[in-house]
Amino acid sequence: MTEFRKASRIDAIEVSEILQIGARAAELKQQGRPVIVLGAGEPDFDTPDAIKQAAVDAIWAGETKYTALTGTPDLKRAIRAKFKRDHGLDYCQDEVIVSTGAKQVLYNAFMASLEPGDEVIVPAPYWTSYVDIIALAGGKAVLVPCGAETGFRMTAEQLQQALGPRTRWVLFNSPSNPSGAAYSAQDYAPLLEVLMQHPGVWVMADDMYEHITYEGFEFATPAAVEPRLKPRCLTINGVSKAYAMTGWRIGYAGGPAALISAMAVIQGQSTSCAASVSQAAALQALNGGQDFLTERRASFQARRDLVVDGLNAIEGISCPRPEGAFYTFASCAGLLGRRTPQGKTLQTDADFCAYVLEHHDVAMVPGRAFGLSPYFRISYATSPAELREALVRLARAVAQLD
Repeated sequence: MTEFRKASRIDAIEVSEILQIGARAAELKQQGRPVIVLGAGEPDFDTPDAIKQAAVDAIWAGETKYTALTGTPDLKRAIRAKFKRDHGLDYCQDEVIVSTGAKQVLYNAFMASLEPGDEVIVPAPYWTSYVDIIALAGGKAVLVPCGAETGFRMTAEQLQQALGPRTRWVLFNSPSNPSGAAYSAQDYAPLLEVLMQHPGVWVMADDMYEHITYEGFEFATPAAVEPRLKPRCLTINGVSKAYAMTGWRIGYAGGPAALISAMAVIQGQSTSCAASVSQAAALQALNGGQDFLTERRASFQARRDLVVDGLNAIEGISCPRPEGAFYTFASCAGLLGRRTPQGKTLQTDADFCAYVLEHHDVAMVPGRAFGLSPYFRISYATSPAELREALVRLARAVAQLD
């Protein structure tokens, strides 16, 4: 028989390292090990009852058929109202798209806009899927290292140096997965001023963690900070994180009608419309009461402080205090070169995370998965009790290093 031959376009793409670590953690759990998994980018809260009830009502009302390709009219109106209410951004119905998760929004946009060799500027650390989606679309990710010294944010000088004749997009993610760093309006201003001088470059803003910010941080999005850039901005959001609706798979975006129309072509030949029942739930999420968000933010902030303080108390680890999301991105540079009790010298952040998982039962994700080493990401979207125990184990793991 002829052996399977995979397409060359995926030669350099593998299953996410986050999923690989999760699979190994699950394997160890099956062996009876008490593994604490701090790798998942998923809130541990349940979807609010009113949102679940809206989905149930939609089922019994017979709203179980295909919807319009780019989203139900009601949900698109709710998205437009959200953009207007939160950011003063006006969009028409044909300037909004609803997709099966924000990841599909990204995929649609890059597939619809990139020619082979076109470049996308991506600040590192970055969400793991960005680079692979760009590659699948035939583009090239131009990575800009943004370490703790710049607050994990790209500077105007770095942006200027990264721009080139093939630059098609600049991609921002604020608050960030994995660092939790966020761009204020003041942070964005000099970057957007640079982009004003490059009319052929478009701006993509992944605002998925918009509602998870701390200590009065004022969220900002590029199209609102610099309205002159709005005609070449795609503003992406969704209900997964703030509303604890990861499994419902609803993302959305607002942008110029021509771009949205091109994205619809891609969507029409992949998933078609998003699930009708999920769209009904998302409609309730956007239009319903938002008070619970304050309570959940406070819970996340308390966990953030617990983890940051615990990490910084461990000799050799340094962790900035993030402005948002539910991740910490700590440096383990001070631990590299040390030897484990098993005789292995830690040379990389991946070595450190593997040691902690295999010998101390805590699963974390190395910074290399996000394009920046030597760091490691912890998701604190789990119970404070588990976080405390994980910090005890982590301190013990470091104390045993030679």
